[in-house]
Amino acid sequence: MRNDTPVYDVVHLGPDGEARRGIGSLGTREAIKRDGLLIDAASLAFCPHEWIDSSGYVNLELVRKFPLMLAL
Repeated sequence: MRNDTPVYDVVHLGPDGEARRGIGSLGTREAIKRDGLLIDAASLAFCPHEWIDSSGYVNLELVRKFPLMLAL
């Protein structure tokens, strides 16, 4: 398996409208934007495309099981 898919941390605005808070997910740029969330551009990582589910988010169980397969 190759790390061929760029993924990002998913963040949203905090209650004050400015502070970003992570929600504990990784996803493709398209999925994050589609869902109205924000991308933490500094969190760019790469993972195998097999780890991406049908909604465009990374299966975090696979990340936990094979942490060295996530390329930061």
